Amino acid sequence: MTVMVLATENEGKIGEFLALARHSGFELVSMRAAGFTGTIVEDGKTYEENALIKARTVHRRLGGWVLADDSGLSVDVLDGAPGIYSARFAGENATYPDKIAQLHAWLAPFPPETWQASFVCAIAIIQPDGREEVVRGTCRGYIARQAAGSNGFGYDPIFFLPEYGQTMAQIDPALKNQISHRARALALAAQVLPHGLSGPNLAARA
Repeated sequence: MTVMVLATENEGKIGEFLALARHSGFELVSMRAAGFTGTIVEDGKTYEENALIKARTVHRRLGGWVLADDSGLSVDVLDGAPGIYSARFAGENATYPDKIAQLHAWLAPFPPETWQASFVCAIAIIQPDGREEVVRGTCRGYIARQAAGSNGFGYDPIFFLPEYGQTMAQIDPALKNQISHRARALALAAQVLPHGLSGPNLAARA
Protein backbone atom coordinates (compact mmCIF):
# COMPACT_ATOMS: atom_id res chain seq x y z
CA MET A 1 0.00 0.00 0.00
CA THR A 2 1.29 3.47 -0.90
CA VAL A 3 2.21 5.74 2.00
CA MET A 4 0.86 9.28 2.10
CA VAL A 5 2.26 11.63 4.75
CA LEU A 6 -0.12 13.96 6.58
CA ALA A 7 1.54 17.34 7.09
CA THR A 8 -0.02 17.96 10.50
CA GLU A 9 0.47 17.12 14.14
CA ASN A 10 -3.11 17.95 15.12
CA GLU A 11 -4.37 14.70 16.63
CA GLY A 12 -7.99 15.55 15.87
CA LYS A 13 -7.26 16.05 12.18
CA ILE A 14 -5.12 12.91 12.02
CA GLY A 15 -7.95 10.86 13.48
CA GLU A 16 -10.48 12.23 11.02
CA PHE A 17 -8.23 11.72 8.01
CA LEU A 18 -7.52 8.12 9.06
CA ALA A 19 -11.25 7.45 9.31
CA LEU A 20 -12.01 9.16 6.01
CA ALA A 21 -9.27 7.37 4.10
CA ARG A 22 -9.65 3.89 5.54
CA HIS A 23 -10.86 2.49 2.20
CA SER A 24 -8.39 4.39 0.05
CA GLY A 25 -5.35 3.03 -1.70
CA PHE A 26 -3.10 4.85 0.75
CA GLU A 27 -1.65 4.26 4.19
CA LEU A 28 -1.77 7.63 5.92
CA VAL A 29 0.95 8.45 8.46
CA SER A 30 1.61 11.65 10.39
CA MET A 31 4.60 13.75 9.42
CA ARG A 32 6.25 13.08 12.79
CA ALA A 33 5.84 9.32 12.40
CA ALA A 34 7.32 9.66 8.91
CA GLY A 35 10.42 11.37 10.29
CA PHE A 36 9.73 15.07 9.72
CA THR A 37 11.32 17.00 12.58
CA GLY A 38 11.20 20.59 11.37
CA THR A 39 8.78 23.42 12.00
CA ILE A 40 6.34 24.93 9.53
CA VAL A 41 5.60 28.65 9.38
CA GLU A 42 2.05 29.18 8.16
CA ASP A 43 2.20 32.71 6.80
CA GLY A 44 -0.15 32.40 3.85
CA LYS A 45 -3.10 34.73 3.31
CA THR A 46 -5.62 32.05 2.35
CA TYR A 47 -6.51 28.51 3.37
CA GLU A 48 -5.08 27.27 0.08
CA GLU A 49 -1.76 29.08 0.54
CA ASN A 50 -1.30 27.66 4.03
CA ALA A 51 -2.15 24.14 2.90
CA LEU A 52 0.45 24.39 0.15
CA ILE A 53 3.07 25.81 2.53
CA LYS A 54 2.67 22.81 4.82
CA ALA A 55 2.61 20.26 2.00
CA ARG A 56 5.64 21.76 0.22
CA THR A 57 7.69 21.99 3.42
CA VAL A 58 7.16 18.32 4.23
CA HIS A 59 7.57 17.21 0.61
CA ARG A 60 10.95 18.95 0.34
CA ARG A 61 12.19 16.89 3.30
CA LEU A 62 10.51 13.54 2.70
CA GLY A 63 9.36 13.37 -0.92
CA GLY A 64 6.67 10.86 -1.84
CA TRP A 65 2.97 11.57 -1.44
CA VAL A 66 2.11 14.40 0.96
CA LEU A 67 -1.29 15.73 2.03
CA ALA A 68 -1.85 18.92 4.02
CA ASP A 69 -4.94 20.81 4.96
CA ASP A 70 -5.68 24.24 6.34
CA SER A 71 -9.06 24.68 7.89
CA GLY A 72 -10.99 27.13 9.98
CA LEU A 73 -14.25 28.76 10.90
CA SER A 74 -15.48 31.74 8.90
CA VAL A 75 -18.40 33.73 10.31
CA ASP A 76 -20.45 35.82 7.90
CA VAL A 77 -21.17 38.84 10.14
CA LEU A 78 -17.51 38.96 11.14
CA ASP A 79 -16.47 39.31 7.48
CA GLY A 80 -15.10 35.77 7.48
CA ALA A 81 -13.19 35.97 10.76
CA PRO A 82 -11.55 34.23 12.48
CA GLY A 83 -10.85 32.39 9.20
CA ILE A 84 -7.26 31.28 8.68
CA TYR A 85 -6.49 32.51 12.20
CA SER A 86 -9.07 30.23 13.82
CA ALA A 87 -6.45 28.24 15.72
CA ARG A 88 -4.61 31.23 17.20
CA PHE A 89 -6.76 34.38 17.07
CA ALA A 90 -7.36 34.26 20.84
CA GLY A 91 -3.67 33.75 21.64
CA GLU A 92 -1.12 31.04 20.97
CA ASN A 93 -1.88 29.20 24.21
CA ALA A 94 -5.65 29.69 24.23
CA THR A 95 -7.77 26.58 24.74
CA TYR A 96 -10.82 25.96 22.59
CA PRO A 97 -13.14 27.09 25.41
CA ASP A 98 -11.12 30.32 25.42
CA LYS A 99 -11.48 30.68 21.67
CA ILE A 100 -15.20 29.98 21.80
CA ALA A 101 -15.64 32.57 24.56
CA GLN A 102 -13.76 35.16 22.47
CA LEU A 103 -15.83 34.34 19.41
CA HIS A 104 -19.08 34.71 21.37
CA ALA A 105 -17.83 38.09 22.65
CA TRP A 106 -17.26 39.22 19.07
CA LEU A 107 -20.73 38.03 18.09
CA ALA A 108 -22.55 39.56 21.06
CA PRO A 109 -23.51 42.80 19.20
CA PHE A 110 -25.25 40.81 16.46
CA PRO A 111 -28.60 38.97 16.68
CA PRO A 112 -28.05 35.19 17.03
CA GLU A 113 -30.12 34.52 13.92
CA THR A 114 -27.38 36.26 11.90
CA TRP A 115 -24.59 34.03 13.21
CA GLN A 116 -24.28 32.07 9.96
CA ALA A 117 -20.89 30.47 9.41
CA SER A 118 -18.88 28.05 7.33
CA PHE A 119 -16.35 25.44 8.23
CA VAL A 120 -13.74 25.63 5.46
CA CYS A 121 -11.04 23.13 4.55
CA ALA A 122 -8.44 23.47 1.80
CA ILE A 123 -6.46 20.33 0.98
CA ALA A 124 -3.18 20.29 -0.91
CA ILE A 125 -1.76 17.03 -2.23
CA ILE A 126 1.74 16.77 -3.68
CA GLN A 127 2.64 13.69 -5.70
CA PRO A 128 6.08 12.06 -5.74
CA ASP A 129 6.96 13.88 -8.98
CA GLY A 130 6.05 17.26 -7.48
CA ARG A 131 2.67 17.75 -9.14
CA GLU A 132 0.23 19.63 -6.92
CA GLU A 133 -3.52 19.64 -6.50
CA VAL A 134 -5.48 21.97 -4.22
CA VAL A 135 -9.21 21.76 -3.46
CA ARG A 136 -11.63 23.35 -1.01
CA GLY A 137 -14.60 21.91 0.87
CA THR A 138 -17.13 23.81 2.96
CA CYS A 139 -19.94 23.05 5.37
CA ARG A 140 -22.58 25.66 6.24
CA GLY A 141 -24.22 26.17 9.61
CA TYR A 142 -24.74 28.59 12.48
CA ILE A 143 -22.77 29.45 15.59
CA ALA A 144 -24.68 28.13 18.60
CA ARG A 145 -25.03 30.27 21.72
CA GLN A 146 -24.09 27.31 23.92
CA ALA A 147 -21.61 24.51 23.29
CA ALA A 148 -23.17 21.05 23.06
CA GLY A 149 -21.85 17.57 22.33
CA SER A 150 -18.71 15.63 23.05
CA ASN A 151 -17.83 14.24 19.62
CA GLY A 152 -15.32 15.88 17.31
CA PHE A 153 -12.91 18.61 18.35
CA GLY A 154 -12.21 22.31 18.01
CA TYR A 155 -15.28 24.39 17.23
CA ASP A 156 -17.54 21.38 16.62
CA PRO A 157 -19.56 21.94 19.85
CA ILE A 158 -20.76 25.38 18.68
CA PHE A 159 -21.22 24.65 14.97
CA PHE A 160 -24.97 24.07 14.66
CA LEU A 161 -26.38 22.19 11.67
CA PRO A 162 -30.01 23.29 11.15
CA GLU A 163 -30.90 20.32 8.94
CA TYR A 164 -29.98 17.94 11.76
CA GLY A 165 -30.96 20.09 14.74
CA GLN A 166 -27.61 19.35 16.38
CA THR A 167 -24.09 20.65 16.56
CA MET A 168 -21.23 18.98 14.74
CA ALA A 169 -20.16 17.56 18.11
CA GLN A 170 -23.57 15.95 18.67
CA ILE A 171 -24.07 14.12 15.39
CA ASP A 172 -22.78 10.62 14.84
CA PRO A 173 -19.11 10.62 13.76
CA ALA A 174 -20.01 8.52 10.74
CA LEU A 175 -22.40 11.24 9.59
CA LYS A 176 -19.80 13.91 10.22
CA ASN A 177 -17.41 11.99 7.98
CA GLN A 178 -19.93 12.37 5.16
CA ILE A 179 -20.90 16.03 5.49
CA SER A 180 -17.96 17.85 7.08
CA HIS A 181 -15.79 20.38 5.28
CA ARG A 182 -12.85 17.98 5.58
CA ALA A 183 -14.82 15.07 4.12
CA ARG A 184 -16.00 17.19 1.19
CA ALA A 185 -12.51 18.50 0.47
CA LEU A 186 -11.05 14.99 0.61
CA ALA A 187 -13.72 13.70 -1.76
CA LEU A 188 -12.81 16.46 -4.22
CA ALA A 189 -9.12 15.66 -3.82
CA ALA A 190 -9.82 12.04 -4.75
CA GLN A 191 -11.52 13.17 -7.94
CA VAL A 192 -8.60 15.29 -9.18
CA LEU A 193 -5.87 12.73 -8.56
CA PRO A 194 -4.68 10.99 -11.74
CA HIS A 195 -6.41 7.69 -12.54
CA GLY A 196 -4.14 4.80 -11.74
CA LEU A 197 -2.30 6.70 -9.05
CA SER A 198 -5.04 7.43 -6.55
CA GLY A 199 -6.33 3.94 -5.85
CA PRO A 200 -9.92 3.82 -4.54
CA ASN A 201 -11.53 7.10 -3.63
CA LEU A 202 -9.97 8.75 -0.61
CA ALA A 203 -13.42 9.53 0.72
CA ALA A 204 -17.01 8.80 -0.13
CA ARG A 205 -18.60 11.52 -2.22
CA ALA A 206 -20.27 14.04 0.03
